[in-house]
Amino acid sequence: MADIREHHDAPRTFDLRGHGLRLRLWDPESEEDVKTWLRGRSDPEFRRWNTPLILERDLADARESLTSHATEVADGTGVPFCVTDEATGAVLGHIGMHVASRTMRFGRVGYWVLPEARGRGVASRALLLATRWAFAELPLHRIELGHALGHGASCRIAERCGYPYEGTQRDAMWEAERHDAFRDCHLHARLSTDPEPSL
Repeated sequence: MADIREHHDAPRTFDLRGHGLRLRLWDPESEEDVKTWLRGRSDPEFRRWNTPLILERDLADARESLTSHATEVADGTGVPFCVTDEATGAVLGHIGMHVASRTMRFGRVGYWVLPEARGRGVASRALLLATRWAFAELPLHRIELGHALGHGASCRIAERCGYPYEGTQRDAMWEAERHDAFRDCHLHARLSTDPEPSL
């Protein structure tokens, strides 16, 4: 598959700024990015609600995981953004856009925030910024957001950012820390024709 950056309707930029944030690509060659990725994805609160394909336990796991996410840009299946503070450059978290179907212009979004950055509206601001970009640049028409049942914070972020609740998907996510058991998932979605909310 062609590099997303060479595709005829490929995004023009992977450096987004707005709402006090800068979204840039993660760099699997950067020791600091790998360490931050490991810290974010091994955080107990992250693991409570998310079970990644690679359960990162050390820097080698984190590098493998981050590299697999970075290759999404090259194979055209998605874009993993490192969420940073626009003024200081401090890393605050992650937001990833995944292209599920180019034909249907349909994608999915997921995000997490580092412990020290929680409670500051980082996820909401990053979601608004990345959604606007994905509708304009990928260009997607529908973006889905799923979270484990009971994750009230993600539910509130979704609603605040114009992703209304659409239903409950049965056994659509892995249970915490397991790849052999499942749990239900709340489905939210936003369309390119929906009005953009303001924070």
